[in-house]
Amino acid sequence: MFANVPEVNATEVPADGYLLDVRENDEWAAGHAPAAVHIPLGELNARAGEVPRDREVYVVCRAGGRSGQAVAALNNAGWTTVNVAGGMQSWHGAGLDMAADTDAEPRVI
Repeated sequence: MFANVPEVNATEVPADGYLLDVRENDEWAAGHAPAAVHIPLGELNARAGEVPRDREVYVVCRAGGRSGQAVAALNNAGWTTVNVAGGMQSWHGAGLDMAADTDAEPRVI
C-alpha cells in the first residue's frame, strides 16, 4: 500500500513500546490503548517533534490506513516506526486493554 511501511500485529506491540495513535479526537475519546500517545494525523506534521527518534514507535489508527501514511512519512523523515496492522479494530479484537475518556465502555469507532 505504501513504501517503507513495516507492520506488526497488535499482539506484537511490546508492553513498554511507544504507541502513537493518529486517529481523530472523537475516535480517541471513544476508546484507545491506555498507554498510547494521541496526535491526530492532521496535526502530525506540526507536532512531529513530540515523537521520539531514539526508539521504535508503533503507530495505530482505526484500521491501518492512516497509520500507514504516518509510518511512511515518519520513516522517510528519519524516524523508526512500525504500523499496527488492522489498527484499533485488531487491538480490540485481540482483547487488548482499552480505555475511554468517558464512563462508557471503550469501543472503536
